[in-house]
Amino acid sequence: MVFLVATLAAVVCAVIEIFLNLEKKNAKDIIKICLRNIVCVDVLSIGIMRYFLNYQHFIDTSSYKSIDYLYLFVIGIGVGILVQAFMAIVYGRVYFEKLPKSKHPHIVRTGKIISAVLLALGVFAKVGTDWGREAFGKVTGDQLIINLTSPTEGTEASVYIGGFEGPVFAAAFCLTAFCIFLFTRFKLVYKFKEKKFTVFNDISKRIICFALACVILYVGVDYGIKGFRLDQVFNAYVLKSTIIEDNYVDPLEAKIEFPEKKRNLIHIYLESMENSYLSKDLGGYLDTNIIPKLTQLAYDGTVFSDTDKYFGGPLQGTGTQWSLASMVNQTTGLPMKAPGWTNAYGSDGKFLPGANTLGELLEQQGYEQTVMIGASATFGGLNYLFSTHGNWKIMDYKYALKNGLIPEGYKVWWGYEDDKLYEFAKDEITRLYETGKPFNFTMETADTHRPGGYLPKGAKTPYKSKYANVILNSSNATYEFVKWIQEQPFYENTTIVIIGDHLSMDTKFFKIYNFTEDYHRTQFNLILNPAPGVATDDVNITRNRLWANWDYFPTIVASIGGKIEGERLGIGTNLFSGKPTIYEELGVENVDKELQKGSVFYNEKILEVDNLKEALKSND
Repeated sequence: MVFLVATLAAVVCAVIEIFLNLEKKNAKDIIKICLRNIVCVDVLSIGIMRYFLNYQHFIDTSSYKSIDYLYLFVIGIGVGILVQAFMAIVYGRVYFEKLPKSKHPHIVRTGKIISAVLLALGVFAKVGTDWGREAFGKVTGDQLIINLTSPTEGTEASVYIGGFEGPVFAAAFCLTAFCIFLFTRFKLVYKFKEKKFTVFNDISKRIICFALACVILYVGVDYGIKGFRLDQVFNAYVLKSTIIEDNYVDPLEAKIEFPEKKRNLIHIYLESMENSYLSKDLGGYLDTNIIPKLTQLAYDGTVFSDTDKYFGGPLQGTGTQWSLASMVNQTTGLPMKAPGWTNAYGSDGKFLPGANTLGELLEQQGYEQTVMIGASATFGGLNYLFSTHGNWKIMDYKYALKNGLIPEGYKVWWGYEDDKLYEFAKDEITRLYETGKPFNFTMETADTHRPGGYLPKGAKTPYKSKYANVILNSSNATYEFVKWIQEQPFYENTTIVIIGDHLSMDTKFFKIYNFTEDYHRTQFNLILNPAPGVATDDVNITRNRLWANWDYFPTIVASIGGKIEGERLGIGTNLFSGKPTIYEELGVENVDKELQKGSVFYNEKILEVDNLKEALKSND
């Protein structure tokens, strides 16, 4: 049946060719034309169906539907026309003629440039969206705006390489091909019975190119708007909501009673660590649990789940799903919203100046505080978050170079690898303990960062996916680090908080394991050794909870013995208390919808936009 349909298309094309070449009157030429069309159309059209449209069979057609045969017929007609066009050019029936210079060259050139620019923008929007979603997952509008207005120093080189090889080069490739066609002056001529007919000239070519560029621009921009959810950007700058100010509790104005003997805090952000890496029987997505040692640790602590299973995590709230946002959420109890002013983030002394944070709370309680990461803290303005909110010692990649922790010029992955990070962390935690003061040590891993993660030498590789092996080895390293902490003399008075900073953005991993859209992914979370009397076995408190990263702020304070009047800090709720979060109280969809809108309170109170503008003017 497949060959019959393809042959029918070939016969149609042969009839057209015979009609257009009436000078070939003898039977031999007609048979020759028919045979050529049948062979070319049958083989090429079936090949396209097989190798480009992924139809598995063309002899056994039991799975074919009527529409499949229609596709084949249309493809056959298209192939036949292309073959005839090629033959017409070869035999001189269709040819190009060079045109003289235009009478209005400047107007013509300007029109062509406009078409070229429109096409480039459309292609860049389409390919850029695909690249962005492939590289970073489901990037939201607020994340896009914040990242575009934040420092990028310290970014791993593969991010820039991917950007150039993706949208930049794709736009350049399409633009080059388009311009070769557009800026070359010619007309297409068809010769029929010794007469010449102009198929199209420079004017029609310019019109076609302009129309094509407009269509590509529209499709690309529309695709980008939907892909990056840019409707949220409109909401952030045009619509207003009071949900933050209606539910906000200033951490420094809240009544919090800390124990007389202050409790140490070790807060570990695990890059891209999520519950989907668990086996299906535990609520994960995989057949095999690839974080077995973290799972083992989890049963010795408290996990807050959004399901009736032991393992679950926070919902993906507005302004939460990237590393810096996660740290903002968990130290301020606030979402990281698209700023009302483009310079509101990433500047010294100007990072959420109106927010009061965990760092400032613990500074008032006499804590020694260190944050450690293996990348440059300049990326995204992370250094400004910590340097302007509490007495933090910032130990990042630059610190390691400057202080001889790593050799001069050393650069692995985003800075230095997690194996070194954990060793440096042990030394720093020991130093903090020896000061005799309560301490707060925060760190973030990086080996599991996209794309593909970093696999150290000698790592175990039992899985087909490199990223799965990275996750296994990273989780094992975390386990060993926690076990070291538990062996130290200070552990009895130390709470360990472990959480995946956000969902993984390594989209290739999820394609390999065929993740479906309906599977709900959540961040891994665990609190070990909270203050006496805080932990609970009540599943009504730990399971089926609707919460977000910002709820971890008061929960962490409670885990080190802080008793919070009202159980709320920022817009976060202490999960140990069992009191409803704003998601549980107001509804998830409603809260996210309102948080996507602009907030006068956030801009004026938290970002202090007017004060920042005045500060910049005085600096000028």
